Amino acid sequence: MAEENKIGTYSFIAEPFHVDFTGKLTMGVLGNHLLNCAGFHATERGFGMAELNENHYTWVLSRLAIELDRLPLQYERFSIQTWIENVYRLFTDRNFAILDKDGKTIGYARSIWAMISTETRKPVDLLTLHKGSILNYVCDKECPIGKPGRIKVAEKEVAGEHVACYSDIDVNGHVNSIKYIEHILDLFPMEQFRTKRISRFEMAYVAESYYGDKLTFYCDRMSENEYDIEVKKNGTEVVVRSKVIFI
Repeated sequence: MAEENKIGTYSFIAEPFHVDFTGKLTMGVLGNHLLNCAGFHATERGFGMAELNENHYTWVLSRLAIELDRLPLQYERFSIQTWIENVYRLFTDRNFAILDKDGKTIGYARSIWAMISTETRKPVDLLTLHKGSILNYVCDKECPIGKPGRIKVAEKEVAGEHVACYSDIDVNGHVNSIKYIEHILDLFPMEQFRTKRISRFEMAYVAESYYGDKLTFYCDRMSENEYDIEVKKNGTEVVVRSKVIFI
């Protein structure tokens, strides 16, 4: 299969309700677009959620790292490319490129996904699904950003709290992965976004949380512009870790 046929390209526009007070696309909306593109690409190749759900399987996002030169502005047209970099027995690496209306790359993202059984919640061997045909879509297109790293948070003082509510819960019955992004960025003051921009954002998803769970946020300031964040549910179990780097 030709390499260009392994890459999916999807077009968007930065709608007014998708941008923040600076007129730039929010990180949460960008994250949602990335996940949608992953879904479009998988569906077109026979590995989409609907087909998997019929066989009691589903995709689970484990890691996400985004690096940006800039975010699209209000009403700006842009596109997202996505492709599979590697397939292993229990997880797969999926990459993204964010392009402006002229086709210039303004950001990249890396993600790690696992497939699990919806009945047992245990990982599924990707190389046995459809006789391993997912390997046919592995692509060697470059993604010149670092892979998601390990994040450790030592801070014990609470930076914020949130009780998971209706608007946080997705079709799977747990807190949507993008909602964590929004809640984490809400820890920072408006002035932070007025004077700086996010250059790199990482998410590591550890466990699921549900309606009514109390989410507690802890933040280590690693340097002037770098923050490591940990989210626990009900005071004990870690559900998410994140790194935010401003510039």
